[in-house]
Amino acid sequence: MYDKTQINEWFKKFFPEKLDLSRRAYAELDLKIGNYIRCKLIEIIIVWISSTIFFALLGLNYSLLLGFLCGISVIIPYVGAIAVTIPIVVVAYFQWGTSSEFWYVLIAHILIQVIDGNVVVPILFSDAVNLHPLAILIAILFFGTIWGIWGVFFAIPLAVLLNTLLNIWPRNELSHE
Repeated sequence: MYDKTQINEWFKKFFPEKLDLSRRAYAELDLKIGNYIRCKLIEIIIVWISSTIFFALLGLNYSLLLGFLCGISVIIPYVGAIAVTIPIVVVAYFQWGTSSEFWYVLIAHILIQVIDGNVVVPILFSDAVNLHPLAILIAILFFGTIWGIWGVFFAIPLAVLLNTLLNIWPRNELSHE
């Protein structure tokens, strides 16, 4: 392109000469979002394996498939767990009716989801994204209340973004005024 240099110079006029702050923000966000994705995959595997093991021990048909669905359901916190309960209930009901095995499967599923949402997620993600476990739970409740399912889905990444911006925001400029 013939005017490449002129176009680059024109664009540079709109950006500050020192991009240290934005570079730091990008580097920190890149690291934390990467950690978030890795932890989400670890969470999927934990829920998948634990659900599959419990379902198999209880003798539920399609244990591997239902366990996999449980693992995938954690992509959308809380809502996914409710949605995946339907196929589990249907399979268990057609296999046993409302006998004690049906209730054992349902209780095992609920316990796994409760432990995941209230213990595993806050502990696993707090170290990865450098947020306190309580901050993660508050973010899920806050953004979930505002934006529903989408707020729950994006709660941790949004909390990471806000935390990163607050951490790198220059504080010394405000103190000189």
